[in-house]
Amino acid sequence: MTEVDTGVLASEIRVVVGQLLRRLREQAHNSDLTHSQTSVLLRLERDGATTATELARAEGIRPQSMAKTIQALEEAGLIGGAPDPGDGRKTLLSLTDAAREQFSTGRRAKEDWLVKQLDATLSPPELRQLADCLELIRRLAQ
Repeated sequence: MTEVDTGVLASEIRVVVGQLLRRLREQAHNSDLTHSQTSVLLRLERDGATTATELARAEGIRPQSMAKTIQALEEAGLIGGAPDPGDGRKTLLSLTDAAREQFSTGRRAKEDWLVKQLDATLSPPELRQLADCLELIRRLAQ
C-alpha cells in the first residue's frame, strides 16, 4: 500500500471542499448578505437568541461593528429584538420567521442541486463509496 502525503491530501481536501461550498452557495439566490451578516444569522440559528454584546464577543468584533450588522439585518426583516426576561434592560436578538424561511428555502435549493449532481455524475458504486466516506468526513469536521 502506498503512503499518503497528508500535507498534499490536506491541501486537496481544502480546495475540493471549497469548490463544493462555492457551488452550493451559488444555489441559494438570496446571497445579498455580507459574510458578517450571514455569520450572525447562522450563529442565531445555531445558538438561539442572544444579546448584541454576546454576538460581538462570539464573532470577535467590536460592538460598534456588530451594531451596524444588526441594524442591516433588522432593516432586512431577518432579526428582531425582544426584552430579556431575566434583565429587561437588555434586548435578546433572534431570527424572524422570514429568516427561518430563507434558510429553509436555501437549504432545499442546495440539497436539490446536490441530489441532481450526485445522480448525474456518480455511478451506484461511486455513490456507495462516497457514502462510506461520510463518517470519515464527519470525524474530520468535529
